Amino acid sequence: MLLELDNVELSFSDGLLLNGIYLKAETGKITGILGPNGCGKSSLLQILFGSLNPEHRLVRIDGKPFLKPLYTYGVVKYLPQNNFIPTHLKISRVFKFYEVSWEDFINDFENFADFKNATVKEVSGGERRLMEAYLIMKSKAQLILLDEPFTHLSPVYIEKFTKILRKEAKSKAIIMT
Repeated sequence: MLLELDNVELSFSDGLLLNGIYLKAETGKITGILGPNGCGKSSLLQILFGSLNPEHRLVRIDGKPFLKPLYTYGVVKYLPQNNFIPTHLKISRVFKFYEVSWEDFINDFENFADFKNATVKEVSGGERRLMEAYLIMKSKAQLILLDEPFTHLSPVYIEKFTKILRKEAKSKAIIMT
């Protein structure tokens, strides 16, 4: 898959944030978006996902224009900066909903084994972030958008997740801030 986001223009009441932006991502590669706080990295991911409407944008996948938000086509999953899984849900239910193997997760992160029947609110902030990032990464989507996926993760989790990220990138296009 070759994804192109072209001619992005986004402004808010206090002025122009993004202008003339072009972004390219392809299966087999991890594309990084770098920049200082407030420069529009998260906004760019939201535009690509379809949850933020800019003044202008053109999205193409393999040269074909996609006029509706990408999430409506089912080709993309997005990890936002803030938590998205409701805290009252059982972790096992969340993994079933996302169609991600709990057993594979436990093989990668064995210290979660006792949490299968726990609710999301029973894990720490870093553990929750890891689960959310893992669920997005292991989804069936061809395009993965990760907004600061390593926030609140311990160095051990970052190392393990990075290995999974590289492995998944072989069959997916990944964009991360």
